Amino acid sequence: MRYRPIPECGELRMDSFDVVVIGAGFAGLVAARELALRGHAVVVLEARDRIGGRTWTDERLGRRLEMGGTWVHWLQPHVWSEITRYGQRIEPSPSSQAVHWISGGSAHRGSPEEFDALISRGMDQLARDSRTWFPLPYEPLHRTDLDQVDHLSVADYFAGLDLEPAEREVTEGVWAEHFNGPAAVSGYTQAMRWCAAASGDWQLLHQATSGYRLTDGTAALAGAIAADGGAELRLGSVVASVSQDTGGATVTTADGTGVRARQVICTLPLNVLGTIDFQPALPAAKLAASAERTASQGLKTWIRVRGEVPPFTAYAPDTHDLTFVRPEYTVEGDTLLVAFGTRAADLAPDDVGGVARALRAWRDDLEVLDVSGHDWMTDDFSRETWPMQRPKQLTRYLAALQEPHGAVRFAGSDIATGWAGFIDGAIESGLRASRAVQDALRGPRG
Repeated sequence: MRYRPIPECGELRMDSFDVVVIGAGFAGLVAARELALRGHAVVVLEARDRIGGRTWTDERLGRRLEMGGTWVHWLQPHVWSEITRYGQRIEPSPSSQAVHWISGGSAHRGSPEEFDALISRGMDQLARDSRTWFPLPYEPLHRTDLDQVDHLSVADYFAGLDLEPAEREVTEGVWAEHFNGPAAVSGYTQAMRWCAAASGDWQLLHQATSGYRLTDGTAALAGAIAADGGAELRLGSVVASVSQDTGGATVTTADGTGVRARQVICTLPLNVLGTIDFQPALPAAKLAASAERTASQGLKTWIRVRGEVPPFTAYAPDTHDLTFVRPEYTVEGDTLLVAFGTRAADLAPDDVGGVARALRAWRDDLEVLDVSGHDWMTDDFSRETWPMQRPKQLTRYLAALQEPHGAVRFAGSDIATGWAGFIDGAIESGLRASRAVQDALRGPRG
């Protein structure tokens, strides 16, 4: 991509393009590349000083770490195609030798096989249900009777199964970690969509969602996509408004710069969609979905502990500040753990004391040296972590969110049809939006 610096204060211009793409996450980068390779003049306006959106490979705690989205898998077809296209490599995350979990207010330890047995009854039933309700994973609204189950949360669902208290508590905790939000606000249909995308196999789902990472980081893949196609990229360009007329649209940034385009692709996260002044205004369903917000409200933090720690995994109910921990790397004889919690409002990802206290719920033998993370919930350009639906949001909003608004198309992992919440979903939706824009630019076909 061609990079253009931010204009000096008071310098105004009105450039014209075929397409303006708002946001340089994976959805925006892929859409821009596809259209630029087809000969269209494309500019990408990115509010941050970097590309990647809610993926961000940064130097922390002695090595490059993923502050946001991380894991990929060959079961995710769109991201795997990009990995193949640009010659990227993957590597496995460490396999656990032991699992720690909390149930009934007490900490427990067992083998991975023992833990899988504990959650298998609930997970097996959800996986079976996913094959029934989502027989075509990339057509999530294929069944017209989804309102029968879309009102349920993950907590509601497991409460209705014949499970022992420990089984229910631990399985709910696993799904709260998947959602990066409390089980009570996590949509049961979203959980089934993930299982369906993994061929209705929850063990395969766990491998696909956290088993393999990009060796050179998500930034390497994002950079390869950005370098392809020749679209122009303007960093530090915060979009303030999109105004449409019969000739297309004018996208205006916070510094007063206006850009004309025949078509616009908006890839903003759902929780910040309402921060742009659209004229004409967005339809009520889009605004309602943005105001309602996604289920994700959690945190991701990296923890450096003293010494080399054998691989383990830890789970806790969503009443705990951290719900998932496991080692990912060693650095200079120390171990780097990755951890997640469901409520960023209760624990900052860079709070050394708070993170250390949360870790002691499982392991009081680990000495925390430092922690680091990014608060995506207070980030003005995300206000969410990975996008996960609440109850009723699938049937109420997904179709409406995917609809164009005049010359404005929408993309992003929030509105993907398949692996929603993943890099794969962002790429999928970017491809769909670019194809729709390509058709619109070509005009009616004879």
